[in-house]
Amino acid sequence: MITRRKFLESTAAGLAGAAAAAKWLAAEEAAGTAPKIRLSSCSVGGLADAKRAGLEGIEVGVGRPADTLHIADPAVRQKYKDEMKETGLVISSFMMGLLNSAPLASEPRGPAWLEQCIEAAGDLKAGVILVAFFGKGSLKDAQGVKKADVDAVVERLKAAAPKAKEAGTILGIENTLSAEQNLEILQRVGHDSVRIYYDVYNLAGEGYDTLAEIRLLKDRIAIFHFKNGGDYLETGKIRFEPVAEVIQEIGYRGWIVLETSSPSKDPVADAKRNADYVRKLFGLTA
Repeated sequence: MITRRKFLESTAAGLAGAAAAAKWLAAEEAAGTAPKIRLSSCSVGGLADAKRAGLEGIEVGVGRPADTLHIADPAVRQKYKDEMKETGLVISSFMMGLLNSAPLASEPRGPAWLEQCIEAAGDLKAGVILVAFFGKGSLKDAQGVKKADVDAVVERLKAAAPKAKEAGTILGIENTLSAEQNLEILQRVGHDSVRIYYDVYNLAGEGYDTLAEIRLLKDRIAIFHFKNGGDYLETGKIRFEPVAEVIQEIGYRGWIVLETSSPSKDPVADAKRNADYVRKLFGLTA
């Protein structure tokens, strides 16, 4: 658990970061170049399909466990560059799903995989790398937090964070821990290039008050996943209207990545429907 002293130290750092971010955002707004909420997907297919769905980018997987990851291949990245040029869309983020079967805490190749993904993200200008902790890689068990695994993960993230900063990307950790537990991990890592990848549906399923968590995490959230199980965003059990209100309340600017299903079996059409709904939630225009 976070001690009062640690919490205050973390809060002070967060306030300082928020003040710096506010100053930067004010300058960007004055220049007319402030970033806004943008829509991406990890389930619609490639960039061409994402464009047809009215999205602005996609989240791509980095490949299966191997000494050299798929995304580390320059030819693979060149293909993405060609597609980005053709479509005008971008790679919003990477997904290190392989860590669910080959956990970062124990996989000997884990640090090298982080380095390969960071280098590739810098090359493709992907702003966030999803560092996943599910399945075998989960940091949570029936007794609570897996302390030894968390200790190992903290050290590996500490080593990778400066490299992520240099590459212009953020390591977004996604797991099933509470906001308080994740804040403790971030406080231990002590680097702004490691933040939270927040999946509203997953964490609501864990029983957390997601609205309160988003307010607590605030600027420590790097990016969001939106999904609603096998339903469309507006018809599933999660009500996204209050979620959108809280996201706006904390002043979030960045990507919302659709990790949505395809009830109609037409992924492009369903992604477009979900994207239109999210735009309506945030008062965005296509």
